[in-house]
Amino acid sequence: MALRRGKKVLFEDASFIINPRDKVGVTGANGTGKSSLFALIRGELEEDAGNFSMAGGITISSVRQETPSVETPALEYVLQGDEELCAVEAELARLEEKAAQGDHNEADGQRVAKLHQKLDEIDGYSARARAGSLMHGLGFNAEQEQLPVSSFSGGWRMRLNLAQALMCRSNLLLLDEPTNHLDMEAVIWLENWLKAYQGAVLLISHDRDFLDRTVNRIAHIEQGKVTLYSGNYSDFEIQRAEQLAQQQAQFERQQKEISHMQSFVDRFKAKASKAKQAQSRLKALERMEKIAPAHVDSPFHFEFPELGHLPSPLLQLKSADAGYQLEEGVKKVLSGVGFSLMPGDRIGLLGKNGAGKSTLIKVLAGELALLAGEKVLAKTLKIGYFAQHQLEQLHPQMSPLQHLQRDYPKATEQELRNFLGGFDFNGDKALEPVAPFSGGEKARLVLAMLVYSKPNLLLLDEPTNHLDLEMRLAMTMAFQSFEGAMVLVSHDRHMLRTVCDDLYLVADGKVEPFKGDLDDYARWSLEDTLQQKKAGQTQSSQQKVTDSGSTDNELSRKEQRRIEAEKRKQLQPLKNKLKKLEQQLDELQQRKAKLDDVMADQSLYEESNKSKLVQLTAEYSEVTGQLEQTEEEWLELQDQLEQAI
Repeated sequence: MALRRGKKVLFEDASFIINPRDKVGVTGANGTGKSSLFALIRGELEEDAGNFSMAGGITISSVRQETPSVETPALEYVLQGDEELCAVEAELARLEEKAAQGDHNEADGQRVAKLHQKLDEIDGYSARARAGSLMHGLGFNAEQEQLPVSSFSGGWRMRLNLAQALMCRSNLLLLDEPTNHLDMEAVIWLENWLKAYQGAVLLISHDRDFLDRTVNRIAHIEQGKVTLYSGNYSDFEIQRAEQLAQQQAQFERQQKEISHMQSFVDRFKAKASKAKQAQSRLKALERMEKIAPAHVDSPFHFEFPELGHLPSPLLQLKSADAGYQLEEGVKKVLSGVGFSLMPGDRIGLLGKNGAGKSTLIKVLAGELALLAGEKVLAKTLKIGYFAQHQLEQLHPQMSPLQHLQRDYPKATEQELRNFLGGFDFNGDKALEPVAPFSGGEKARLVLAMLVYSKPNLLLLDEPTNHLDLEMRLAMTMAFQSFEGAMVLVSHDRHMLRTVCDDLYLVADGKVEPFKGDLDDYARWSLEDTLQQKKAGQTQSSQQKVTDSGSTDNELSRKEQRRIEAEKRKQLQPLKNKLKKLEQQLDELQQRKAKLDDVMADQSLYEESNKSKLVQLTAEYSEVTGQLEQTEEEWLELQDQLEQAI
């Protein structure tokens, strides 16, 4: 099969089959045809050669890219994803209205009975509960269910579109960058939802952790070809690395980079002022040596310039309160925040949506004044701040080159064009107006401008949205070499893991160091949700007692303690099993980490070690499979615990 867009051949001679339960990650650089493949499946395009066919009776669901500004309540908008349900309810409403007007006959009565039978068959009576559960998983609260769609911002409308797509009782789900507008909690929830989904999934995503946890095959598009690989994204990288290992000439350039970084480590690891930077470059070397062969043909290649002498600290917050001045008064979001940013600090901010992560970033960037407290800046502080709203501040009629020339008039055109080439703005692309650029291209340009400004403090609020996997890898490598300080907000867990040395939790108006890793944070988030739910149930129960006029004498404190003790006793076996599963998870993660190290050895991919590679690949697949199964069991038990509480 071949597919074109205009004169451009996206891919040809593509031949593959998607089975009913396959979960396929569709990867490839921007512009290779991933979204066009989705359009073909939806019937919006036709193949230019070959044959595309789909079994009968397939219900396809995909996410709308636009959301109408309507007054429909959010819950009802999500319910529209189930078109059959809406049709049945509309017909029932019509017949009920007809009966109310006295225009009713026996045939209408039989039709009403059949419609109610149909509602039962399609779980129509529980549909609103399912829609509410989807909305809750994606970060909406109960009050927001009844708000009109028009009252939500663009990012939240996209969440509504995603909930609507998941509401559809489909057997083929097409998802194009579903995590772009989600926070980490919603991403984790979506992962678990997709694991339980019974149909086939085609998923375009540039979040490698999300791909690793949700897909079992990769369809990779490059150089006009579509190649299907077994396993998740990490498995694909290993397989593709073996295929590309023969590209020695290109790989040698990267070996020089490794040598350069190792030289930095060797020179500065014993120097106190550079020790943390040396450790970060060691981390970069570990990642680079493992996966670099799979990315030798990346179009992105850039790094931050050396900064020379850096002041320490770069920035301090002392007893800082942050928030917003509203018409009804001051809304305090954070209070008593105090920390210092030193050269080499790499801090990842964790916290639920609305907890104050972006508020903190804006305070640090100087976009939001403190309500109280003090912010102390080094004299030579130079901030590089990235946020999504900056994409809209680009001048639509100016080219990438003109944007840099405007800010750096003394730089030569060739110097700027060479620099832009590292961000894949090559040739005429560097001279084109940015107005028609995609979100990813605009994000790359803003990042290019940020890198060229030579900042010594990076403040990054969701920098990976719209960026493909190759660009994210290049960013990770560049961030690892950055000598200044960095604060990062991102739902891309892979970037947080490989870039950040410290994690801070933003919760309950405080900003404090988080003792643990991202897996610990996922568990903390789930437990926090359970506690909030339990607190809400307790408050509701107390309210019912008050409303009914009951007194505390009706249930003595002693009896309450007895009931609580009995409940704890009943839950203990469940908690013991959870603890055992957590130990198994730790063991499997350690085994996987050891295999990662072994398979990072390039000599393993030589012809003489082919049998060993096959054995290790099989063991790796077995361990990752056990890890996924154990994680699913852990999550199921957590759900049981939530229900029991």
